[in-house]
Amino acid sequence: MLGIAAVIIVRSVMTGFGDVWEKKILDFKPHITLMPYSGHVIRGEEELAAKLRSIPGVASVTPEIDSRVMLERRGRVLAPIIIGVDGEEFAKAYNVGAPLAGTFDLDGDSIVVGRHVARQLGVSVGDEVTVYSPKTLASKDEVFLPVKWTVTGIFSCGQYEYDSGYVVASLPNVRDLMGIEEGVFNIHLKTEAPAVPEKFNAVMNAVDRAVPRLRLMTWLEADRELFNALAVEKNMTAILLLLISLVALFCVMNTLLVLTVQKTPEIGLLKSLGFSKLQIMGVFMVHGLVQCTVGILLGLVASFLVLSNLQNIVEWLGTLGVSVFPESVYGLPEIPHRIVVSDIAWAVAFVYFFGIVASLIPALAAALKDPVKALNE
Repeated sequence: MLGIAAVIIVRSVMTGFGDVWEKKILDFKPHITLMPYSGHVIRGEEELAAKLRSIPGVASVTPEIDSRVMLERRGRVLAPIIIGVDGEEFAKAYNVGAPLAGTFDLDGDSIVVGRHVARQLGVSVGDEVTVYSPKTLASKDEVFLPVKWTVTGIFSCGQYEYDSGYVVASLPNVRDLMGIEEGVFNIHLKTEAPAVPEKFNAVMNAVDRAVPRLRLMTWLEADRELFNALAVEKNMTAILLLLISLVALFCVMNTLLVLTVQKTPEIGLLKSLGFSKLQIMGVFMVHGLVQCTVGILLGLVASFLVLSNLQNIVEWLGTLGVSVFPESVYGLPEIPHRIVVSDIAWAVAFVYFFGIVASLIPALAAALKDPVKALNE
């Protein structure tokens, strides 16, 4: 019961966290990125964008320039990634909600920064920041002077990595900053159903046919390490928690071994009445499987009860001074969770498989007893 309940609760919570992170990634990052094979700029981006917008399943297309820059304000320095994008397309491509302060207006010498960027630089709406181009270090023959842009808005997508590592400016301004006369570094696409593999693959194939000279990269490829790490952590945690069930199954085996000793005369009597070895084994196998079944059912009920009252349990622990899930740290009002049927299925299969193994040893011990000796004990 404890093993099944622990596995289902932990995997459901980790699945919920995975869903939240996936949503935040999809809200901010593109679903498909198109980039040139050679690493040069993409020219004729508006014509390409118009062609890509006509593909069924494509929700938005944004030609962009993104590069790491250095921001300075009163001696404080940060090196976020700047996104050069059309102001009207920013709200469509980046689901960051309403601005925390100011607006998302990118006209003129303006810049929109993440919440943690603003905090670390100590800036608010209306303040000026100095932006240094990376071309200053890359170019030996030219000097790119820093520019001063005004903070017109502050966004927050609820993910520290994005709120602290990204700023946004207009595409023409970023072009000037990078010393580029035309073109973009990449084209970002968002699809209507990024989580549906069939539709996602259909859009990718259509994009590949429409613009064959560009390389495609999906959000799954861009964040492969993160999701692989989450999957490994989730599986390792489940395996460690299933050791609770494994220990319990040793207890089942020990109980049945003691039972075979206690019931030795009865085993001898059954054998003398004509019961076969398989029938004797069946008695003890069923006994062990009944214990496993009852434990599984109680574990399922316990896990559903805990998950349905998870937030109440967290709040109750908070009243005792135990901070389990502080909102200031995770940025979420409650613990996310989602029960996956496959998680339940393989946990139940694990318990039943080792339950059969644990019952098999005592069952063999009972079946191999000599009936004459058993009756005399």
